[in-house]
Amino acid sequence: MGVLNVTPDSFSDGGRFFAFEAALDQARAMAAAGADIIDIGGESSRPGAGSITAEEELRRVVPIIEILRRELSIPVSIDTCKSQVAERALLAGAAILNDITGLVNPQMRAVAARFGVPVVIMHMQGTPRTMQQHPRYTNVVSEVREFFEQQIRLCRAEGIHHLILDPGIGFGKTVEHNLSLLKHLRSFAEFGFPILIGPSRKSFIGTLTGLPTDERLPGTIAAAVVGAQNGATIIRVHDVAECRAALTVADAIANAV
Repeated sequence: MGVLNVTPDSFSDGGRFFAFEAALDQARAMAAAGADIIDIGGESSRPGAGSITAEEELRRVVPIIEILRRELSIPVSIDTCKSQVAERALLAGAAILNDITGLVNPQMRAVAARFGVPVVIMHMQGTPRTMQQHPRYTNVVSEVREFFEQQIRLCRAEGIHHLILDPGIGFGKTVEHNLSLLKHLRSFAEFGFPILIGPSRKSFIGTLTGLPTDERLPGTIAAAVVGAQNGATIIRVHDVAECRAALTVADAIANAV
């Protein structure tokens, strides 16, 4: 899953793809590099980020979705926590809904049920503005499992069956929490749904390596490969070509006779 941030304040790319043509070119480049999904977000979810209006978010993402659905043979995902943005994006041609708030909003669940598309349920403690202010868990793996169990029950009761589970690396977690989640991903795979992880360029890699955001590719690759070995089936990254190559080699080794 290739990340396309159509925002002026993304932690990872500093707004490089905020301009319309730059965003389109980046989506095309990720598809050519081997992305299986393009995940488009119009509102930053970096730690400390504020919110924007639904109108502004729609202005950023809908025109791009409309063009990419015609140009690309791979699906486009909409990364949003607003039900009105999700609805308009799905009408425009998005084929997957990625909700960082984990479908806790009944209106978002109603949209998901109506469209019947695959939905990413992500775990986050707090909000983007507050999530890294002293996150605490008694047992992070168990508590994320409990959240998934609750949301799966809700979704099934409301007719939402095509789920993807994302433990939310970097969303209300310390370095130790992130490492524990990546180590124990198979605990979530037991639910029978695909597992998505998004370790790309995250701050835990910077803490471990001492490297700035734009130098975290080696750490991202390590997290992606280990995550895949531990049960992740969708890896959300900014550096598609490099991560796909690493995963291809790791997969070949894992499946060798």
